[in-house]
Amino acid sequence: MRRRGARSNGLDAWPGYVDALSTLLMVIIFVLLVFVLAQAFLSVTLSGRTSALDRLSREMAQLNQLLSLEKGRSHALELSVATLRAEHARDVDTASTLSAAVAGDALKLSAENKLTADAQGQVTLLNQQLAELQKQLTAIAQALDLSQAAVKERDTRITDLGNKLNLALADKVEELKRYRSEFFGRLSKLLAGRPGIRVVGDRFVFQSEVLFPIGSAELSPAGREQMTQLAHTLKGIAAEIPPDLPWILRVDGHADRQPIAHSAFPTNWELSAARAITVVKLLIAEGVKPQNLAATAFSQFQPLDAGDSPDAFARNRRIELRLTDR
Repeated sequence: MRRRGARSNGLDAWPGYVDALSTLLMVIIFVLLVFVLAQAFLSVTLSGRTSALDRLSREMAQLNQLLSLEKGRSHALELSVATLRAEHARDVDTASTLSAAVAGDALKLSAENKLTADAQGQVTLLNQQLAELQKQLTAIAQALDLSQAAVKERDTRITDLGNKLNLALADKVEELKRYRSEFFGRLSKLLAGRPGIRVVGDRFVFQSEVLFPIGSAELSPAGREQMTQLAHTLKGIAAEIPPDLPWILRVDGHADRQPIAHSAFPTNWELSAARAITVVKLLIAEGVKPQNLAATAFSQFQPLDAGDSPDAFARNRRIELRLTDR
């Protein structure tokens, strides 16, 4: 009885296995079917895109052909335009020649009175063309006259402005000369009779020993006093000079050509520059405007005396003052 039951249970499980295998087989078939359909759909899509790309390639080739044709036509048109222009130029020359010839022929034909209707029509047409050319020439001549008139007016205006500027500059120069003369006169009176001070041309020359100790750029008490008096004189004159008149008092420092051995002044350049700057600083401290002052240095390269004597060296060590324009 137990053996029969066991066999019966084995047979009862077999249909379940068959059903499971059938279901698995159907799933596999379904998956394969979906894969086949996807492959088919993908093939159709790729085929469509390939066809579209082929169509676009053909259209691009057609467009390139059309563009080449258009370029050829454009080139041909350019050649045609150039030819027409050349022909037009020849026609204009021919028309001018024909006009002169027609004028002469008209006189002959008028004298002979044998003009035909066709000849008269041609003469009329040529006369009309000649009249049109004359109008164009007249318009060009009028435009040229206007342009020349404008250029002439501009040149006249520029010349007038230049003359006015020259006159204004001349007035400023004359005005500065007047104040320079006044400065020269006042300073001459102030410094008259003082030793070590000379007038050379339009400059006042102060020997360095009058203003500075030997080898120094510090003003001595006497030098400070003289520069202070000079500052007061300069301020009085500056108050009378118009603000728009450009002027400066140039303070020039000069040295002799003897080498200097000083820690503060390695060469005569530094010494001459320091002395000029010292004078300028004092003038500024006394109320002279800085924009009207300039300090320059010449070292030993602008001597008044080319000699080698102590007196020559002393004459070359100096401070020069000059009122000038900028």
